[in-house]
Amino acid sequence: MEQLKSVEQFQEIVKKETAVFLFSADWCPDCRVIEPYLPRMEADFPTFNYYYVDRDQFVDLCVDLGIMGIPSFLVYSGGEEIDRFVSKDRKTEEEIEAFLTNAEEKAFK
Repeated sequence: MEQLKSVEQFQEIVKKETAVFLFSADWCPDCRVIEPYLPRMEADFPTFNYYYVDRDQFVDLCVDLGIMGIPSFLVYSGGEEIDRFVSKDRKTEEEIEAFLTNAEEKAFK
């Protein structure tokens, strides 16, 4: 999973790629819970490119996108947001998998 480096990079990725953005932070205990699952998530859903967005580094972007809780996921394809899993609640592997399955169907229908 590549770490997002700038808002400009985010904008370019959104225009050109089918991508999953994970909004997270080092201090977030619920984010740490899903961390071991992330490599398998990338392997199980290889049709997406994956980006880690440090919420503390990109607070303005998070506000603009309505990301108030972490961990949260946004999926973009064809320059548009196609799905989101945004809340302050802890996410399970099963919930993330169901979300990505649904997002994959939307992105590649």
